[in-house]
Amino acid sequence: MQLKTDVVKIEVPEGCNVIVGQAHFIKTVEDLYEALINSVPGIKFGIAFCEASGKRLVRVEGNDKELVGLAAEYAKVIGAGHSFIIFIKNAYPINVLKYIKQVPEVVRIFAATANPLEILIAETEQGRGIIGVVDGFKPVGIEKEEDAKERKEFLRKIGYKL
Repeated sequence: MQLKTDVVKIEVPEGCNVIVGQAHFIKTVEDLYEALINSVPGIKFGIAFCEASGKRLVRVEGNDKELVGLAAEYAKVIGAGHSFIIFIKNAYPINVLKYIKQVPEVVRIFAATANPLEILIAETEQGRGIIGVVDGFKPVGIEKEEDAKERKEFLRKIGYKL
């Protein structure tokens, strides 16, 4: 048996975040829709879910046509059974991850980010699977006191800390 590897680069549009995960059932796409629509007023999103059996279609849902199309396009390129990709705007992953994780079919979350993202794929004769992600870029140093101060001020400015 041969194993091939591939990298799928995800370009996250300005003002958006992407969430990539794995689930296990055809109703995942509908349950993710319900989790997102009930999480943050005004959230916009597109979801795509790759079926691993049956018709093996990329199932799509969402409330933003552009984000649904983007999710569908990337899901088809990723092509890993039972994987899903969600693009969101008007919300952050921190606002929705707890709801996504509560969806009974969700097995794992690989990434939730606004950074450029690379999906690491393994392919066998049977199919494709996500083996990991590269989220953003490697660190260039260790935080100093002024960096910590800036981080803390930023979090308070955007309302995530008091």
